[in-house]
Amino acid sequence: MTTLIEATGVTKHFPVRTGGFLRRTITPLRAVENVGLRVETGETLGLVGESGCGKSTLGRLLIRLIPTTAGQVLFDGTDITTLGHRDLREARKSMQIIFQDPYGALNPRMTVEDIVMEPLFIHGAKRSAETRASVANMLSMVGLPSRALERFPHEFSGGQRQRIGIARALILRPRFVVCDEPVSALDVSVQAQIVNLLRDLQRELGLTYLFIAHDLAVVKHISDRVAVMYLGKIVEVAEKRELYATPLHPYTQALIAAVPVDHPSRRARGRAERQRLDGDIPSPMHPPSGCRFHTRCPHVMPICREQEPPVTEPTPGRNVACHLHS
Repeated sequence: MTTLIEATGVTKHFPVRTGGFLRRTITPLRAVENVGLRVETGETLGLVGESGCGKSTLGRLLIRLIPTTAGQVLFDGTDITTLGHRDLREARKSMQIIFQDPYGALNPRMTVEDIVMEPLFIHGAKRSAETRASVANMLSMVGLPSRALERFPHEFSGGQRQRIGIARALILRPRFVVCDEPVSALDVSVQAQIVNLLRDLQRELGLTYLFIAHDLAVVKHISDRVAVMYLGKIVEVAEKRELYATPLHPYTQALIAAVPVDHPSRRARGRAERQRLDGDIPSPMHPPSGCRFHTRCPHVMPICREQEPPVTEPTPGRNVACHLHS
């Protein structure tokens, strides 16, 4: 399996002005800090973590929707962080995103046909029978009838709107798609339909996904590997069966232990006991020294407060950043 996306030292700081009326002091909000990550061709890499930990920001950095503060992102061997405007536009054909909010992501003044066709226009296509046929075919692939072409977003349910968003993302036939919590705003009964649709489209079109979510059950269903993020840092990456069976990082253990089970007797033997993390996630403007998780970790040691843990590989293909395993 070849690597399609390789991120090295990816960092994103947002300037925040403070200081009262004059607002002269600029304090960086450290949304993503020195992240290394790879996504293999044809796989689905799940990205999980608490709200505000930097998941969506990292997803946007990997396709350069927003510029990096530092670091490198290689897409099929090409560093997209250094591309000029023309080359970046060409590269965008291969990188797309499905947004979280199916209500806010679609222009209410445009018909479904125009919404899905817009990426084709941006990349030089003309309105023709061929482009209309391509749009109709894509709508069929996502499970919408051809009569939807002339309708407007407000005429559809949340699940149908997300299907429109998926069609728009895939109309250029990209290779890599960032799925930014694509089911979190949908009813539970619709979530499974959209997840299964994404899996079917992946097999049919040969797609590679970064699937961002906070629902670990959904991530377990769709992902091949899972990366766990905390306060702008990747703390653990593993094949999903390994991660869910034997989580190594205390934060991963707490996340998995918090996943509801239908009956206590079904909780796997050896699985971490349900535990509560004390306190809230620290501010990314003033992250803790050393290990960023040490303020909430039940296994904190003196070294955790002083030194950032190195990323180690306890077993082949598995990475964890924790002093317990260094």
